[in-house]
Amino acid sequence: MAFVAVVPVLSSSKVSAFFGNKQTDTVVAAKNATGLRMSAEKNVKAGLVAAAAAGVLLVSAPVFAADGKALFTANCAACHTGGNNVIQAEKTLKKAALEQYLDGGYKVEAIKTQVTNGKNAMPAFGGRLAEDEIEAVAQFVFEQAGSDWA
Repeated sequence: MAFVAVVPVLSSSKVSAFFGNKQTDTVVAAKNATGLRMSAEKNVKAGLVAAAAAGVLLVSAPVFAADGKALFTANCAACHTGGNNVIQAEKTLKKAALEQYLDGGYKVEAIKTQVTNGKNAMPAFGGRLAEDEIEAVAQFVFEQAGSDWA
């Protein structure tokens, strides 16, 4: 998601007029981004307001982290619905099975490695999912396994 701010471009004479140049008795009119005529002072103020608003949007914009549950549903649930395993029934995504069968045990890093590289019947998702998506799926699986997929 991208944010775009339209900030009017001002010449140095207009900026000088706004910041107290003695030649303010002649106010230069300028067109803002919408085509409306504005005085230099109003144009500068509009630009500052637009810049401030853009800054607020950029600072307060939510960071859209990868959604582990949605990624799991889209990529893993065909074989692992509810933490189960339709290919090898004993190799579930439940905590005890992860501790027993997963190289590295019940840890987010071990789950990330498995998702990234695959193993046996499980395909590798390293080429399909971005690192942050793999992290999100691994974190989701780890949390669900800890609560026994309840």
